[in-house]
Amino acid sequence: MNDLAAMIDAARRARANAYAPYSGFAVGACVKAESGRLYDGCNVENAAYPQGLCAEAVAIGAMVAAGETRIREVAVMAGGEGLCAPCGGCRQRLGEFAGPEVPVHLCGPEGLRRTVTLGELLPLPFSRARLGKG
Repeated sequence: MNDLAAMIDAARRARANAYAPYSGFAVGACVKAESGRLYDGCNVENAAYPQGLCAEAVAIGAMVAAGETRIREVAVMAGGEGLCAPCGGCRQRLGEFAGPEVPVHLCGPEGLRRTVTLGELLPLPFSRARLGKG
């Protein structure tokens, strides 16, 4: 299985475990770290809506907990007819750990629908440089 197929499969498996009783909108994500290791996550909703977690945030958290801090590639999977790109907050989260050239694969249950770069999704990120941190 190639890396993209493995990432899509990981996002699919994570999506199957999503906890989305309020929206009914299950999302799975997989990030490939600099090491090549894959980390997945699913959305986890909460009755106090702002307290929920997006799939991308869960996958990033797993990566950071494992001691990694650079993302090389991302896959996001959701249902429905159209493309499901990461929300604005997750675009910023991804931008903390990935450069604008990083591919973001937008997938549906059938597989890959479209690939874009993080720079296309987040053209003017708020960054460490804006904070004077390099």
